[in-house]
Amino acid sequence: MRICVYLGSSAGVNPIYREAAHQFGTLLAKRGIGLVYGGGMVGLMGVVADAACAAGGEVIGVIPEALRAREHDHQGITELHVVQTMHQRKALMAKLADGFVTLPGGIGTFEEMFEAWCWSQLGYHEKPVGLLDVNGFYSGLRQFVDNVVEEGFLQPRHRAMLIVESDPETMIDRIANYRSPETEHWLGERDV
Repeated sequence: MRICVYLGSSAGVNPIYREAAHQFGTLLAKRGIGLVYGGGMVGLMGVVADAACAAGGEVIGVIPEALRAREHDHQGITELHVVQTMHQRKALMAKLADGFVTLPGGIGTFEEMFEAWCWSQLGYHEKPVGLLDVNGFYSGLRQFVDNVVEEGFLQPRHRAMLIVESDPETMIDRIANYRSPETEHWLGERDV
């Protein structure tokens, strides 16, 4: 099993985010779960990759050619795939992974998580999508998404597709034991 982890190319100001990325990478490796991530050495991306490598885990990075210098592509991982575009990066990461977990990050992290979640809603994949709410980082986003449901723009069953946890071990358990609902019941009822 492999989990694609979306997280910041920056480390943030609070050291708790670095600690969470380190803990998550270590836990994946110790549980025999491979890490798929953005391929860089900077920020939380570098922390999660280094931690998984140090714990003996499989680490697969996918990085666009144009970002190699800025994100300092990681040469110490199991595999590094260099692609031409961000679209290719995201598609390959999704193909290589059995599930997705988002840790703190910025706009690129949000975009990746929302795309994976949207693809799940549309039935393009049946892989779990998780949001690890480290230190309440995503509490405002969670409230916003719940408001989207209340306002009728997101069905409750699609909101339920996003697994939200604050404990990394619980998140890994939920992702590893995820059983997709039968896709047929929502593929014919797309609300896009």
